[in-house]
Amino acid sequence: MEVAGLPISPSQRGKLISAGYTTISSLTSLSPHHLARADLNIPEEEAVQILGAAASHNSRLDTSDGGHSIVNGAQTAWDMFREEQSSLRIITSCADFDNILGGGINCKEVTEIGGVPGIGKTQLGIQLAVNVQIPMGLGGLGGKAVYIDTEGSFMVERATQIAEASISDMLEYNNHLAKQNRVCQVKFKPADILENIFYFRVCSYTEQMALINHLEKFISDHKDVKIVIVDSVTFHFRQDFEDLALRTRLLNGMALKLMNLAKTFNVAVVIFNQVTTKLTEGSFQLALALGDSWSHSCTNRIILYWNEDERNAYIDKSPSLRSASAPFSVTGKGIRNTATTSKRAKLM
Repeated sequence: MEVAGLPISPSQRGKLISAGYTTISSLTSLSPHHLARADLNIPEEEAVQILGAAASHNSRLDTSDGGHSIVNGAQTAWDMFREEQSSLRIITSCADFDNILGGGINCKEVTEIGGVPGIGKTQLGIQLAVNVQIPMGLGGLGGKAVYIDTEGSFMVERATQIAEASISDMLEYNNHLAKQNRVCQVKFKPADILENIFYFRVCSYTEQMALINHLEKFISDHKDVKIVIVDSVTFHFRQDFEDLALRTRLLNGMALKLMNLAKTFNVAVVIFNQVTTKLTEGSFQLALALGDSWSHSCTNRIILYWNEDERNAYIDKSPSLRSASAPFSVTGKGIRNTATTSKRAKLM
């Protein structure tokens, strides 16, 4: 249960969220002194009031079913296997990239994608926000996208270019299907695609946390959203954060929220990460930011890197995909195969 449901003042809720306490359960083991002095900088009497409200709320939940808690959601491994086999995927428009992903970015999972500046992270994010809208008859999901921009890197002009190229690909593929009497109506215009990307610009980590907490209601109201993109998750958490324990608590809370969103609403969550330097065996090497503990917060981890003058994607971690790499290109039309003989993006 979220702290937003507590009968406390809006300013108190804001302070709790900013300090990393997004759920009522995160307050249960705290003392009033610790909450007042160490985290919120409020009078101890106010901390007692907040913890009392949390305890009262938990008590009502415990007794609402006659004192017995009910655990739901048991399923067999066979059910899980069939569910995974039929899971929805969002293509990247690069067939080689899609192949190592098992067909594309998987819904119901959190996928982290990291790499150096200029490797194509934002380009990939915009491509996914467009591709999620491909109609089901053409192998897409016919959905909408939420794009959370923390760095100001989203470019509407670039989104328009990629949308125009995607429409061209859909029309070409539709002509191919027409020869097999499997026509799918393609009525998109670039403006239609842009209208289906819900763009949020956040300028601080508190805004980022507040928005992540609001996403559950937003997606409940917009059930056709099939992908949530955070570009990047890192930016505001690398600025002036001296309290590393607070940062870890905030990041863990955000990761848990995103994982729950993915599973509850059957959406793909894609979070982009930056790189940093890490001392390994006496030398500094590039590594994804936010530390080793953060790497366990995502279902899949993909690293984008340069191989001489060629961009590559490498699956670094996944419970269902083997480690593999594939080349990709960033072109005027968006993400594409590197082979010059590829004249058409793979749509199925």
